[in-house]
Amino acid sequence: MSMSEVTPDGAATTPAPSEVMTYPRQTVLLAPSPVSPLAGPKHLYLRGSVWTVLGLVLLGTGLFGSAVMMPVRIALVLLALVILFKGLAKLGTAKLGKGFDLSYWLACGWLAVLILAAIFAPLLPLGEYKDTVKTLAEPGFASPSLLSAHPLGTNNFGLDLLARALFGARASLTVAVCAVLIGIVVGGTIGVMAGYFRGKLDATVGILTNSLLAVPALVLLIALAAVLPSNLRNITLALSILCIPSMVRIARANTILVAQREFVLAARAMGATKWRVIWRELVPNVLVPVAALGLVTVSGLIVAEASLSFLGLGIAQPNPTWGNMIAEGQGGIAEKHPFIVLVPGVFLFLTVFSFNLIGEKYRSRM
Repeated sequence: MSMSEVTPDGAATTPAPSEVMTYPRQTVLLAPSPVSPLAGPKHLYLRGSVWTVLGLVLLGTGLFGSAVMMPVRIALVLLALVILFKGLAKLGTAKLGKGFDLSYWLACGWLAVLILAAIFAPLLPLGEYKDTVKTLAEPGFASPSLLSAHPLGTNNFGLDLLARALFGARASLTVAVCAVLIGIVVGGTIGVMAGYFRGKLDATVGILTNSLLAVPALVLLIALAAVLPSNLRNITLALSILCIPSMVRIARANTILVAQREFVLAARAMGATKWRVIWRELVPNVLVPVAALGLVTVSGLIVAEASLSFLGLGIAQPNPTWGNMIAEGQGGIAEKHPFIVLVPGVFLFLTVFSFNLIGEKYRSRM
């Protein structure tokens, strides 16, 4: 008899219990997916160690191999940096997991070393950085040699490029960081007030902010530099004016957003005054995105200060900045002695890149 029968009216009849077919349960064993023998942490650590040692060997050959031609040494150094990065990334992944970001930690390490070296530059055994009278006996345009008294070479006056780069870092970082702090305090305060009180204050702030943003940044800097005497304080003031509008905008936008949240509405309902709501509820929450923008803005202001110094509108010689050090390569000097431009250029590039990387990392975690 079949499993089910159909009655004349079209309904299916339920089979008798003895007619129900049962199937025994079967356990199916699935073979595990093949695992690469080199995918484990131990093998990853081993491969990272091999890459790192190979990179160090190539780096030492490129830096200290005096018998090797200069183009070959430069190529070896670049190749060694790539291999070192790959090896250190594997070591970090083996130790700390896949969340390890080598670029972020290298950026933090570079900024930490640079800031400490710039702060303690007068105590370091460096050559002369601005007094040309003391360098009359020093060779001009000495080539870089890590084992010599001038590891990164000298300029046409015999001034040590490493010393000038570190003392130039003091000026560039001081100007950029102080300008950003002024921008955060002034622009953040104006933005919070405009976003909270709205009305005519918000409209006025919006007009002024849009007016400043409508002027090209470089034109505004050149105009301010032409009017103000060129010293550290005035350059900082000019750069702070440049970054205030962006701080006003982000502080205002976040204030409007935070002011509608439940904890702010609850504070108002409990009778908190407007100033208490601003300083206890709004400012701590608005400060986080403003500070993240400030990290990225530092890099832009470092480039802006270097541009002014390169054009002769910033800090004047003999006080070094990265901008006027790059300007020393004009007039065909950079073609014969490229390290005159490369030394401050590398310092500028690594610093700007590091601030951008850390700022973007910080903003992505918000």
